[in-house]
Amino acid sequence: MMHDFLSNNLDELIDRCRLKVACRPARNATDAQLQNGIPLFLDQLIQTLRVEQTAEPMGRRRISGLTSGGVSFSTMGEHGRQLLELGFSVDQVVHEYGDLCQAITDLAYECDVPFEIEEFRTLNWCLDNAIADAVTEFSYQRDAESTDRHVWDMNERLGFFTHELRNFLQTATLAFAAAKAGNLSLSGATGAVLERSLTGLRDLIDESLADVRLTAGATESAQLFSLADFVADIKEMATLSAQAYGCDFTAPGVDARLAVSANRELLLSATGNLLQNAFKFTRHNTEVTLNAYAVGDRIWIDVTDHCGGLAAGDVETMFEPFRQNGVDRTGIGLGLSIARRSVEAIAGKLSVRNIPESGCVFTISLPRYALPEE
Repeated sequence: MMHDFLSNNLDELIDRCRLKVACRPARNATDAQLQNGIPLFLDQLIQTLRVEQTAEPMGRRRISGLTSGGVSFSTMGEHGRQLLELGFSVDQVVHEYGDLCQAITDLAYECDVPFEIEEFRTLNWCLDNAIADAVTEFSYQRDAESTDRHVWDMNERLGFFTHELRNFLQTATLAFAAAKAGNLSLSGATGAVLERSLTGLRDLIDESLADVRLTAGATESAQLFSLADFVADIKEMATLSAQAYGCDFTAPGVDARLAVSANRELLLSATGNLLQNAFKFTRHNTEVTLNAYAVGDRIWIDVTDHCGGLAAGDVETMFEPFRQNGVDRTGIGLGLSIARRSVEAIAGKLSVRNIPESGCVFTISLPRYALPEE
């Protein structure tokens, strides 16, 4: 009987499986895994084989599941979960079962111990069920971990957003109350505080909407549009923001023949975020410049500021979500991350070049197109 053979040679089978594991150095198992992994399965396999010799052989289903596979609530199904709890990866689980099957077959051949065909069938479907349950459990744990991570990320973003929203709103409310109580002119210092707060609220909401649009994948198909018209629209919107931050803004003319084929809203969002970042960090009374031009088969959109240059390591980390490298900590640190994601979503590239002691240049690179002749 196979169950007697397994019981009598339990230690030998475990040693052989451990030796096979040791031959795979890239997937070494821990002492706890080696101590508990295979014995758990062997115990349940022996129980299954013994039940098959009783007057109620179908009782094996409670131990090893259905011979046809599928969802079951067997103790064999618990084995995969126990292995994963021990820290086994799913490929380690599959290898462990393969090692055991080979160890049983080799030892039986060496000892010249014959097995019934039904016993081999039992061994095979027990292995099949155990592997299937382990893979199913692994997928469940991975999905659960992914869901937990997603919820944590969403809560973190919501927390940042709510905190900054409250700060801007509170400052704007206080400034308005002071201006109203003192009958102050909005062209004075209090009016400037109110204006900055409202500008911050607008930028915060724009960033959040862009992030939602990207996350939800709610993007329109690409369209061909004039680069000159696009820059003109950007210039009109950005001029007021530049004034609010106390800096100059220039956007030289663009070749009227140049065109871009992309999602215009995403490119608008990315360029707007780069400009807001430039206005925020450029030194007071300096200039921010937007240049759009073509070189070869690419269109380049440069946003240049005078922030004084980047610190060591900033170039590598500044596009990470919630990263705030500058002194000004207003906002939630998503602007540059959203800008890069937006550009990449329209098959473009976003990079930054540091100009020591001066500032930095953010560059959007896109495929070059031309407007059709009228």
